This record gives sequence, structure tokens and C-alpha cells, in this order.
Amino acid sequence: MTYQSINPASGELIASFPEVSDTELERAIADADRAYRSDWRRRPVGERAGIVAKAAALLRARKTEYAQYLTLEMGKLIEEAQAEVELAASILDYYADNAATFLKPKTLPNAPNAQVSIEPIGTILGIAPWNFPYYQVVRVAGPQLMAGNVLVLKHAENVPQSALALAQLFADAGAPNGVYTNLFAGIEQIGRAIADPRIRGVTITGSERAGAAVAERAGRALKKVVAEMGGSDPLIVLEDAPLAAALDGAVFGRMFNNGQCCVGSKRIIVVGRQRAAAFLDGFVERLAALRAGNPMNPQTTLAPVASETALNRLLDQIGQARQAGAHIALGGKRLARPGYFLQPTVITDIDERNPAFNQELFGPVAAFHAVDNAEQAIALANATPYGLGASVFTADIERGRALAAQIDCGMVFVNQPVWTAPELPFGGIKHSGFGRELAERGFYEFVNEKLVNLAPAGAGFWGPVALD
Repeated sequence: MTYQSINPASGELIASFPEVSDTELERAIADADRAYRSDWRRRPVGERAGIVAKAAALLRARKTEYAQYLTLEMGKLIEEAQAEVELAASILDYYADNAATFLKPKTLPNAPNAQVSIEPIGTILGIAPWNFPYYQVVRVAGPQLMAGNVLVLKHAENVPQSALALAQLFADAGAPNGVYTNLFAGIEQIGRAIADPRIRGVTITGSERAGAAVAERAGRALKKVVAEMGGSDPLIVLEDAPLAAALDGAVFGRMFNNGQCCVGSKRIIVVGRQRAAAFLDGFVERLAALRAGNPMNPQTTLAPVASETALNRLLDQIGQARQAGAHIALGGKRLARPGYFLQPTVITDIDERNPAFNQELFGPVAAFHAVDNAEQAIALANATPYGLGASVFTADIERGRALAAQIDCGMVFVNQPVWTAPELPFGGIKHSGFGRELAERGFYEFVNEKLVNLAPAGAGFWGPVALD
């Protein structure tokens, strides 16, 4: 595996980085294990919070520099890159501020002599994707470092400078050696790391194939896994939804991060045939107005796809959809300019036999469906192997709440595309994965919830007793 920084806007190779040797891998895991056992887990939560909060402050102070790494390596529009830096900092602050509360022992109803203490478990292996190089990492690093665990991170091979910048951030914030470790490791090396008894848990955000492989390997070693493996999120527009607001939401939901977002609104489902025709016209008009250019330029509204491999995969999916009878209402081709630019694309007339019906379209490509009623919309929304997020647009919030209960997924947003924040739990069901990140729920994924039950000396061997 080659770790390379390639500018998606030009195709230019900027820098290459070698994989770690097996000796370096062993040293990294040993250092992490030593840091956990002899230092980090023993530090008061306030000391850990000071380091994590300082990392957040440094990230904000370096926003311009750190945002440029994102734009340079994966092509993110510069304003969106700056927003990701701010989001990452807010997640670190959230866990620095709230971990002391999350770590308090929990009392149990009807069991006055018992409590559950929250303890770390050790070294966590993180496998991070390229589409949100900071956000996807800190939603693991924030809670796990504050819980008292340490993190060894294998980042995606096309964002090595972003990975190094994060490692430097935690070092500059005062994290001891071994608390946060970046590894430019290969696939076989990561397999061995998962099996290593010093690694106590694994978290991955990536493809369905990668998530299944990691979960299988970790399962053989009886290790906890959290996996987020993408989605094909529906955005349902009911017949009473204000059209302009729903259009704006659909464009944002589909095109944020150039469509390279696990919770992107990949399938637009509009109730009512005439309304769907009007919606499609507006949707196509808005996407056609996007303009490709240098993503460092704030005036650019269409970014490149992150890599040539990703671009070719999208072109292949579009071609398969067309061959199976779908209609390309907009785009469908590579732009004739340097870099990995794809025309914004809208695909219609997708039936159940079309490959695009079940595929995740990870880029500026939307699948568009018209249905006759809300029941058909819900059935279509659920007719997917994925179950990450969903959106429902309606003038009736209570109706939106009722329909949200019928959608098979981990998150539903009414009158907004799916979004994320430190205080909102994130995760899905079905082939989108398992486990939760962020919020209080994400804090407890890799901890030991230890029961401590008290009884006085000489108490009976069974059942509750009164304490003096």
C-alpha cells in the first residue's frame, strides 16, 4: 500500500510516504500499550481533558493550515474544509467538557448497594476513511482518549499529510508518546495488529467489504468492533412540503463534500408525479449551475472527486445504470479539464433490476424517484441493504415524526438533510454497520462497565442486604 498525497484538482503527485516496517509496527503497539498501562489510564480525567482541550484550541488556531491539507489531498471545497476543522475542534471540546460526568459511577435502580464504574480497556485501533480526514478521526479520538484508552490510527492512504497533521496536533497539545499514534501501515500489518492481544478494540469507517473483513478478523480474536460502512440515504419529499426549501435541502444533502458523504442524500424520492416532475426540473437546474474550479478558490462550487479510482468507479456505475434502462437526466461524464472532475449527475427511471437500485453512489450523482403516495415512498426508502440515515420533508412535523418511525435506519431528520454534531449519536443498521459514535452513547463503546456490589462482613452468600 502506497501512501501518496495527490491533488485531485490537478492529478499532481505532491508527496509519497513509506509504509512502516514490521519493527516499527511492533514498537508503536508496544509504546501504546506502555502508555496506557503506566500513564494515560492513571491520569486524572482533568489532566486528560486539559490535553484534549488544548488540541481543540490548536486546531482552531491552525484552521487555515489544516483546512488546506483537506483541500489539497481530497479536493474538499475550502469553506467546507474550514467547517470540518471547526466541527472536529467542537467534538474534542465536547468530550473534554463532558467526560468527567460520563465517567461518574452509575447507581442502579432498586439496587442501593451496587454501582457501575466506567473504566478504559486499553489500546484501540482506528481505521479511518479519506472523505472527512479530521472529523472521522476525532469522533474516535475524543471519547476514547477521554475515557482513558489510547489510540493507534491507520488513516486512508490518500490523505497522509492530513494524518500527520493530526498526529502533530496531539503531540503539540502534550499527549505523551503512545497515546495517539499514526501508522502508515499495510493491510497485512493491520490484520496482524487486530490479532495482537494488546489491541483491545477496533473501530472502522469504510466500505462494506472492508468493514466485514475487519469485523471477521476482530471477531476471531473476541474483540469489540464499531463499524460505519456507508449508506444510500433516502430523502423523501411529501406532497405538502414547501418545494423551494425541499429543493435547497436536497441539493445540499446530495452535494455537500461533493457527494462523498456516508449520510449524503443519495436517493431523492418525491411523492406525486406532477410534483416530482417540477422537483426534478428544479433539482437539475440547481446542479447544472454548479461550476468546477480550483477548490481553494471560494468561488468554486463543484469540487473534484477525491481520486481517479473513485471517479472511474462512478463512471462505471453510471454506465451500468444506463445500460440497464435508466435515464441520465443530467451529466454522466467526466469534465474535460485537469483533475478528477465529474459532471453533477442525476439518474432517473431506476427499477429494481438496475444495479443502481442497490448501489451506493459515492460522489456528485443522485438517484431520483417519483412515487404516488407516502406508503410507496417508505417502501422504496427501506428497499436497500443500507440503513444509515434518512430525511423527510413535510409541512406537518408530527406526520414527519410518524413516518420517521417507519424508516429502517439509524438516524432520521425531518425537514433537514442528515447532519452531525458532537451531541448527536451517529450510526446505522443493516449493511451500514453497528455501534454508535458521538454523544454520550459513543463514549461507552470501548469501556468496561464494571459492576461493584457491596455487602457487610458476614453477610449471606446470596441476595441483597442492608448496609449500616
